[in-house]
Amino acid sequence: MIYALIWLLSYPTLVSALSYSGVSYSDIGVRIRLNRLLRDGRVVIFAFDHGLEHGPKDFVPDRIVATNILSQVVEAGVDAIMLLPGMARLTSDIWANRASLIVKLTGKTELRPESTVRLQSRLGSVTDAVSLGADAVAATVYWGSEHEDQMVENWFAIKEEAEAYGMPVLQLAYPRGPTIKNRYDPEIVMYGVRAAIEVGADLIKTYYTGSRETFSSVVQMAQGVPVVMSGGAVRERPIDFLHDLRDVMLAGGRGVAVGRNVFRAKDIKAMAKAVMAVVHEDLEPEEAVKKFNLE
Repeated sequence: MIYALIWLLSYPTLVSALSYSGVSYSDIGVRIRLNRLLRDGRVVIFAFDHGLEHGPKDFVPDRIVATNILSQVVEAGVDAIMLLPGMARLTSDIWANRASLIVKLTGKTELRPESTVRLQSRLGSVTDAVSLGADAVAATVYWGSEHEDQMVENWFAIKEEAEAYGMPVLQLAYPRGPTIKNRYDPEIVMYGVRAAIEVGADLIKTYYTGSRETFSSVVQMAQGVPVVMSGGAVRERPIDFLHDLRDVMLAGGRGVAVGRNVFRAKDIKAMAKAVMAVVHEDLEPEEAVKKFNLE
């Protein structure tokens, strides 16, 4: 009996998974951290991995320095920011204790050859995220990619590490592959969301399908796992993006993970506040545009 106890205590991860109620310590940690992110059941995440994913082309000259952007969105009150480990380290004085941190642990550049353009590489560990004070980690899976197997392996490695720390994992569930003609097709988006829940995603970011009705089916497919809309490419007018977001919320979506439609806006802080108002206050897009003086 003594030897068995010594053996058990030599595996802290196993011990941490034990509980008296049948609910593990990890389950409680995931729940607490998700509640921090979705404080009223909804969330606005400022996604800011574009420096790696897209390179300098995404930034006008006065916005190349990340702190110029991050300081404005944090002041606007966004719930969370999603950063790669290196950028999180460089900007901690801006976001620490002011917005929740989600550390994205996968990524790719546009410099890689065409043969691997639909592959996300591992760029950090859950331990890195814990050290940085994160409330969640994130990883992308291109469902349908010729490199799907490798990304799924990365996903499960990250998920296993995260469970040991009670850390929720956001999946960027993006259907992309040689057989996919339209990544925004509702059936394709639903398939990607179903795949995400099948592999244990705690929160899902995916494409907007173009209408409230079709996105409602996407939300249903998630079986109760929170779904947020991907901000996507820049819309010509702020009100167009806000209308998409309003439809997502009315369809049962839990919010948005948005980057370019905020940091490429004429007024970054005003646009971030408008997004927050649509998500958390159910403000109509027309009202938000007027309230925050958006053109």
